[in-house]
Amino acid sequence: MIPVQGFDGQKVAVLGLGRSGLATAAALRAGGATPLCWDDSPEGRARAEEAGFACHDLTRQGAFEGVSALIVSPGIPHLYPAPNRIIAQAMAEGVPVDNDIGLFFASFATGDWDDFDVSPRVICVTGSNGKSTTTALIHHILHHAGRPTQMAGNIGRGVLDIDPPEDGEVVVLELSSYQTDLARALTPDIAVFTNLSPDHLDRHAGMGGYFAAKRRLFAEGGPDRAVIGVDEPEGVYLANQIATSREDDRLIRVSAARKLGDYGWSVFARKGFLSEWRKGRQVASIDLRSVQGLPGAHNHQNACAAYAAVRALGIAPREIEAAFHSFGGLPHRSQTIAEKRGVRYVNDSKATNVDSAAKALQAFQNIRWIAGGLGKEGGVAALAAHLGSVRKAYFIGHSARDFALDLAGVDHEICETMARAVEAAARDAEAGDTVLLAPAAASFDQYPNFEMRGEDFTALVQGLPD
Repeated sequence: MIPVQGFDGQKVAVLGLGRSGLATAAALRAGGATPLCWDDSPEGRARAEEAGFACHDLTRQGAFEGVSALIVSPGIPHLYPAPNRIIAQAMAEGVPVDNDIGLFFASFATGDWDDFDVSPRVICVTGSNGKSTTTALIHHILHHAGRPTQMAGNIGRGVLDIDPPEDGEVVVLELSSYQTDLARALTPDIAVFTNLSPDHLDRHAGMGGYFAAKRRLFAEGGPDRAVIGVDEPEGVYLANQIATSREDDRLIRVSAARKLGDYGWSVFARKGFLSEWRKGRQVASIDLRSVQGLPGAHNHQNACAAYAAVRALGIAPREIEAAFHSFGGLPHRSQTIAEKRGVRYVNDSKATNVDSAAKALQAFQNIRWIAGGLGKEGGVAALAAHLGSVRKAYFIGHSARDFALDLAGVDHEICETMARAVEAAARDAEAGDTVLLAPAAASFDQYPNFEMRGEDFTALVQGLPD
């Protein structure tokens, strides 16, 4: 646990009592504060009381009297589409509002570091797609290289729930826009921006607000080194904002679409090969085509971003390449779960939007595509340009018929349920085909989350005859 500094003897309100909220309350208490916990749900309040925390009704008049700060869980809106009423009241009364990420950065460094040979470092990864894989890959490379490391944030443990760092440790954090948007302190040593595509637009009042939330990671604290994916206009803009010249090697540009050899430092992938260039010359190359845990151009972009981040820490290319080959990938993200009768089954349940589904569709050949769920605004017509490898689609969920209308040119079957879709895809598949779950939709019509959707797909595949 990272004890929260700066609130010893003070009352601090905690709103939202999920995983991060309870970890925050514990870290506040460890730092000498008195956490006052509240959740709109009785179940959340019961969890807090079982953990030994006092619940304090933040909806009542005078609730913030004597309260030094309000710490908010990331899922609770503070501005758009409308601020939560408790947060609005705290702001109206002048009570500082923060989240666990802000507390982490304000509390991470301690006097114990004076005895360390190498100060601990923090790598933060944000973006729309690929940030979980990039975060896990960085953590995996560090572990493979024998560096002490922990992984937390939007993946794994809550940031305040990790252990105090040891000498030379590297903490790798995945941060969503919900987390970066409100944090009052953001001071990573290395910050990574993977890419940007439309998502969470209601929460941020459009693409501009969404990008602004991501940009805070680079603008608020000024990381020592920035790794920026430049395959979208926002990344190009962000890189231009950071670099003072073309030769500025505090910035490492990353691309999975084009050569980037004319900058101070760049890493890019073309035709399955990763290349590192510094000061106009190539210094390393890795063949990614045989790395099973990182299939497709989108994963090659993730590999470039992770490579750049750990190269900034001085890890050698050969060590990174070896770690790539031992990386098994993350569950529900282009995860090969079985090969039966010459057919490969891939679980990419995390592909919940058009952009991530398009990248999955480009990573494989001879695809039997399972898609659908609770469709998002704008539909999936944009995927029509990425169906060249799809032999047949099997649509499920609430938006199955909408998908069929949007993608009328593809051979398809309305299956409605995952069980029927897996059965039909397995029936039709031939040796050399890939049955790919890449829904391009949310899961909430049939599943509580994308993980349970992927687990259902996996269980159904495992039940097929060998």
